[in-house]
Amino acid sequence: MRNPGAGAAGATGEAGHASTAPPGSADGLEKPLPDREQAGEELVLQAARTYQERVLEEVNAQQLRTLATFSKKYAMVDGMLTPDLYHLVVAARGVVDDDFGYELWEAGSAYPWQDGSGLLPTIDIDETFAYLEGRRLTLRRKLRRNRPRLSRFSEKKRLREQHGKEWKARWSGQMICSHQPEDLLIEDYGRYLKHKARGMLSAEHTRVEPFQVSLKDGIDVRETLRNWHEQKLYVRDIAPLAGEMGSVVVIFDEDRPEGNRGEAPLALAQENYPWLVTWLGEHEQESDMALYATPAGEEVVGPGISRCEYGGFLLSYPPRRMVDVWRDPYFDMVRNKPERLLLAGLDYSVQRHVLYIAGRPPRSWFNSIAERMGKKLVYLPIGQLNPATLKSIRSFHVLDGHHVREYAKDYVR
Repeated sequence: MRNPGAGAAGATGEAGHASTAPPGSADGLEKPLPDREQAGEELVLQAARTYQERVLEEVNAQQLRTLATFSKKYAMVDGMLTPDLYHLVVAARGVVDDDFGYELWEAGSAYPWQDGSGLLPTIDIDETFAYLEGRRLTLRRKLRRNRPRLSRFSEKKRLREQHGKEWKARWSGQMICSHQPEDLLIEDYGRYLKHKARGMLSAEHTRVEPFQVSLKDGIDVRETLRNWHEQKLYVRDIAPLAGEMGSVVVIFDEDRPEGNRGEAPLALAQENYPWLVTWLGEHEQESDMALYATPAGEEVVGPGISRCEYGGFLLSYPPRRMVDVWRDPYFDMVRNKPERLLLAGLDYSVQRHVLYIAGRPPRSWFNSIAERMGKKLVYLPIGQLNPATLKSIRSFHVLDGHHVREYAKDYVR
């Protein structure tokens, strides 16, 4: 271990006086103490880059903000002003996943090997010192390598391309349709988001008060135990919500041009997700859908099967009402694609509440527009949702004709 105070004796000047530099300094200039908060931030960003290279998943800004807030509050619970490595790893595991927590632990515990030259003083750390006030942390990483297995004789082999890019050359894109199992998945997730947002609104309209005459909506156990010294019961009074949840807008990526942090026009923000589509529900159990995504036909994974990725989408029920959102001049007043989907969600929603899920809240202008339409905008940060579930629904498949649905299950995993 390097000792910055060793060998700090100064040289003798012309008058024969010896000048000694203070410990921890060079040439008499004091070095500033390391900033633990800045070091922790750099450590998290380094782990995020390594995590993206190995797992091919990006840690977004909302997750980083949630991680910072959680780790700081956890450190305050332990009586510390800034979080240490343990707090950061626990926060990374809870906000993202165990793999990101492992990458953060590896980056924070890494130390260069000793050179063995003997030029630097060393110390021996015994077991008692190493485990003094230590805490155990378990990280369950995902197994990403498939073991070889014997294939069954009855298993049908997937067809392979005889020539490179043969399937992509045969892609026409004239009679496209969706993959039905993915339609069920996105509709179920939309209902889950509505239920979650409704619970969030109910919590905002809940009032806790001491028991007087009626139990109302039940006993609030937490508040009762918190004020147990008063020997009183506390009950919950949940005010009924006016209206149901209508349209759902989910924004994974705002698709802004790189290098431009400001608001970009719609025509300039079509670099990563240039495919603009409006789909109508095929039956009464499906919603109309508007989306922007990666182009269909770019990544072809089977004959007539293209894999795409959402940048954002809008779900609006009941079906068969939505005109092409991307060509409707009524929505030309917006600045980018997420705002276009949000304005369309407000316009096509038959219910009072419209759910908007993104990395950051919309402009205050949309709240005034929603009020003038008789609607209420409900914002839910995307960082509060399960990242594994978001990853599973973000990718979808487009089929080149309804006949492809007969064999699409053999190529879509």
